[in-house]
Amino acid sequence: MQSPRQFLLDLYTAAVSAVSAQKSLPSFLPEPPRQGRTLVIGAGKGAAAMAKTVEEHWPGELSGLVVTRYGHGADCKRIEVVEASHPVPDEAGRQAAARMLAMVKGLSKDDLVLCLISGGGSALLALPAEGITLEQKQAVNKALLKSGANIFEMNCVRKHLSAIKGGRLALACAPARVVTLMISDIPGDDPGIIASGPTLPDATTCADALAVLRKYKIAIPPSLQAHLESGIGETPKPGDARLAANEHHVIATAQQALQAAAATAIAAGITPYILSDDMEGEARDIGLAHAAIARQIAQYDQPFKKPCVLISGGETTVTVRGSGRGGRNAEFLLSLANALNGAPGMHAIACDTDGIDGSEDNAGAIYQPDSMKRAEELGLNPKALLENNDGYGFFSALGDLVVSGPTRTNVNDFRAILIL
Repeated sequence: MQSPRQFLLDLYTAAVSAVSAQKSLPSFLPEPPRQGRTLVIGAGKGAAAMAKTVEEHWPGELSGLVVTRYGHGADCKRIEVVEASHPVPDEAGRQAAARMLAMVKGLSKDDLVLCLISGGGSALLALPAEGITLEQKQAVNKALLKSGANIFEMNCVRKHLSAIKGGRLALACAPARVVTLMISDIPGDDPGIIASGPTLPDATTCADALAVLRKYKIAIPPSLQAHLESGIGETPKPGDARLAANEHHVIATAQQALQAAAATAIAAGITPYILSDDMEGEARDIGLAHAAIARQIAQYDQPFKKPCVLISGGETTVTVRGSGRGGRNAEFLLSLANALNGAPGMHAIACDTDGIDGSEDNAGAIYQPDSMKRAEELGLNPKALLENNDGYGFFSALGDLVVSGPTRTNVNDFRAILIL
């Protein structure tokens, strides 16, 4: 085996490569329509790469519009790519969503709409419902991000304040056939939750959205309260006949990424164990749980014998209490570092598969057995930095950030702990 650091980086690279649009999308492309036109729309951190892949493999005419995060674009020739803000929506995303909604109106039953969806689409495809301003949606979005709400709860609220999410985009496409291809960043891979399901029916209700806001004590303006209480923000439900002819396919998942990393570990002579592809919860709590398992293996060869590598995915959350530069993967790893406290023979990586940990410029970071010693020599206080949600600051000072740049895909968190 090469160095532990390079081994972990190789696992991350293999995981990301396995869920790229180039590898996962072509086999899911439908047949072109016999008479009608083909329109491509989409949103998410992987939307531009997905659009480029469609262009490279599509046999007929093609046009359309997709929106992706700033810096995540691709060189498309026939499909327009718009870049917008994530995780807090901006005017560029609002305008792109409005243009997309107008673009699909007036289609016929002979037309095909190919919708390309990936994680991040909820913020990027931001078109507030009538009577709601972009500034109001931004405020709600920021409050949800800080609250510790999980992705299911956040997207429930987003759907019911939107003019395009929760199946409304598909309604606008009718009577055209809609085929949605999705790269999943959702634990459990529920297609209706990915990017808030703009082309899929929605089982949640306005009452559910209000319950989420009450749970996290998020105050909203009276106009938004009235919008939800009146039911005007209700979404099309499962069984809606207007969506019956549509198709959707989840083309890439966290499990695929973890399996690719596991295969890379085996090739390097290390036994992998996939713990889960859909771990949720506070990042620091997940870090403590992983540390406990790692210590048990290191001390007792239970439940697995060392050497081995523990691999997991999912989407953790961070309840922001401090003012540091965080990212949920850096938070997980700093919590793990505090718990392992320099125990020998243990190395770890935690990165977001989209290449951006939260809103920072890194994908994540690497922990090594000497991390705590080096931190002490630099005068860093790991526990205080964790309380300040400053995992970025800790690993940046050590030179242990992982900076990959945008990967143009997204199946959420990737974590690996090597135990020698």
